[in-house]
Amino acid sequence: MNTKMFSIIGCRHAHISMFINEMLELGYSCAGVYDADEPSLANKLSDQFSIPRVSDPDVLLSPKVQIVGSSAINSKKIDIIETCERHGKHIMLDKPIVTCRDDFNRLEALFKRSNIEVGMLLVSRQRKSIYTLKQMMDAGELGEITSITMRKPHKLSPATRHPWHFSKEQNGGIIIDLLIHDFDLLRWLTGREVIATTSLMGKHILPEYPRFYDTAAAQVCMEGNLIAQLYADWHTPEQCWAFGDCRIFVTGTKGSVELRLFGDPAVSMEQLLFKMTHQEKFRKVELLEAPYTVVEDFIHRVEGKSYEISHQDLLLASKGVIEADEQAVIAV
Repeated sequence: MNTKMFSIIGCRHAHISMFINEMLELGYSCAGVYDADEPSLANKLSDQFSIPRVSDPDVLLSPKVQIVGSSAINSKKIDIIETCERHGKHIMLDKPIVTCRDDFNRLEALFKRSNIEVGMLLVSRQRKSIYTLKQMMDAGELGEITSITMRKPHKLSPATRHPWHFSKEQNGGIIIDLLIHDFDLLRWLTGREVIATTSLMGKHILPEYPRFYDTAAAQVCMEGNLIAQLYADWHTPEQCWAFGDCRIFVTGTKGSVELRLFGDPAVSMEQLLFKMTHQEKFRKVELLEAPYTVVEDFIHRVEGKSYEISHQDLLLASKGVIEADEQAVIAV
């Protein structure tokens, strides 16, 4: 009989469907899904994966459940993490897991005192193009890295969003919500830490949500004089083939690369990585498969096996976006 079981507490973003699907494929069964405030997504996932929808979250914290998943409203995630701590449950969440300095401090304190494992769906690490880039950088193929640029425009489709998405307090805002992947990737790709950040936010739409900013940029100085530029917005056209035409540019002393994370309709509708060095002409690079997914890596951590993404990675990525948000200048 299958004794490996997980549950879902808080279900407000479809990111969690990836976690559910992978956990089922890994041989876990789902005790149920719970969201009291807005059950539409919970109902949809219940039907999609044939898992029970429950009205009492305590059922999903019973001794038979080992792991909890959550895509709750961002500001509520730290409460759910602390609830899981009290019940001795490991927990995986979609991003971001904290939205302000106070919640970051609570998470840091939890990591220091607790034996539970906390994961975040930092799924950019498992993308073939980014994993291939990591191998190239580790092998020194680009030489000393001098700059990294990440562009992450997003499609908003405001009519499909619930009001909490536009709330600074509940969502965290554009820098915390969208640049969390980028701050994680900067550290993972380079092995260097952030030294200083300056950032900007701008507003152009939705005056009914005065603290919803739709454009953001950050200039990041990292160890070794490495400069990074991060950009995100909510202005991807509705006719875009993906949620955004996201790209990464890396320059080193021996060469440079460009990643088109969701392809390019003019070239190919798949992930693309182009490389050029002092010896090699501009060419398309064959992509490598990551040897693990973020969910598999989290399960390895829970099981006491070797793993890649640590609590320290979660803390420092979260710290990066919180500090960038705190000192952001509002463009006028």
